[in-house]
Amino acid sequence: MYKSMIHYLRFSALFATLLWTHHGFALDVSGKVQAGIYSAESPNTWLDKGTGVTRFDTSGIHVQQAIIQINQSVTPSTDIQADASYYPDGDQHLGFTQFQIRYKPLISGNVKWRARAGFFYPAMSLENVDKGWLSPYTYTQSAINSWLGEELRVAGAEFTLYRPGRAARSPWSWELHAAAYKGNDPLGTVLTWRGFALHDRQSLHHERLEFAAYPSVTDSNGIWHPSWVEPFSELDAKWGIYIGAHLDYQRQAKLRYYYYDNLANPNAVNHQRLYAWRTRFHSLAFQHNISSSTRIIAQWMLGDTLMGERFVYTDFQAFYAMISHKAGQHRFSARGDVFDVREDDIFPNDQNNSHGSALTANWRYNLSEHWQLGAEYSLVSSRADNRVQLNEAIRATQQQMLLVLEYNW
Repeated sequence: MYKSMIHYLRFSALFATLLWTHHGFALDVSGKVQAGIYSAESPNTWLDKGTGVTRFDTSGIHVQQAIIQINQSVTPSTDIQADASYYPDGDQHLGFTQFQIRYKPLISGNVKWRARAGFFYPAMSLENVDKGWLSPYTYTQSAINSWLGEELRVAGAEFTLYRPGRAARSPWSWELHAAAYKGNDPLGTVLTWRGFALHDRQSLHHERLEFAAYPSVTDSNGIWHPSWVEPFSELDAKWGIYIGAHLDYQRQAKLRYYYYDNLANPNAVNHQRLYAWRTRFHSLAFQHNISSSTRIIAQWMLGDTLMGERFVYTDFQAFYAMISHKAGQHRFSARGDVFDVREDDIFPNDQNNSHGSALTANWRYNLSEHWQLGAEYSLVSSRADNRVQLNEAIRATQQQMLLVLEYNW
């Protein structure tokens, strides 16, 4: 706990220095710190090269995460945003999760446009809508968005056409998104060899993401790949793309569809023996506000990934549905997840089939404008065939309980 706080203080000092050296600009700085008590069960988390699919595998107290978000207006039409995080676990403790420059011209007409460039998430999630790409509903995020936070970030540019319903005197608003990017070639590595997981930890820029050292993966007579990946690496000099469409009805219902394809060359490999994975998927997210205090949110994902000459090939899909209700200063949320990875490749000894389900219940209470208290319970059942390589049971059931105190500014 003490070391975690020291890291966070250094983190704060770094950004305080940044602010002072740019005092001539209009900066908007916000952030949050989450600390608390956690209790969880084995198997060991993948963050310690285990096969568990939750972030924690023991009991303890520590700073869960700290986030700082900086928004700087450059012109009336242009601003810069940077998100940075601190985590006490993982390969890297401090770094950026997003940084982008956004341009939104002041133009007339019903149909408008905007653009952004940098290192960022596509806006496909209706769950992760809080600052720092966190969820305001649960601490443990869905399997879909946990994976996006681990392995997906685009280094590129996005162009958006949009029509606000108010401008056209219509109850309907829409957006069309198109982007080109580099730097996401290993996308699919952890998803295939570990399977889906549920947590709230986003990979940092230039971070190394660990997973268990399965012999079929790491053996020089097998695939011969390290038991880690740097998920935002560029390996084949090719551009990837995604397209998206948003449809909103009177701020009561939202629908978001995305198609993502990194267009990677699956035979590209670097000196670290990291491969590019040709990964593509469809994502469909939906939100309906039943009332001003109750909403349902759901998301479905379907895709596939290929590495080498079909050394590894898997189909994957996942789905979650969540209901959230706000009563005064209390928010209650419950979510169910199902997820599946199925292989069809040329190495039967590299077992990559995995599937599972999860239930998560969360309560949050706003103590004041800046302080929030929350509690969460998760039950995750998973099966991963490659656990047999490490003499572990193929099936595992993990429970995780969190009591979190959060400070926002």
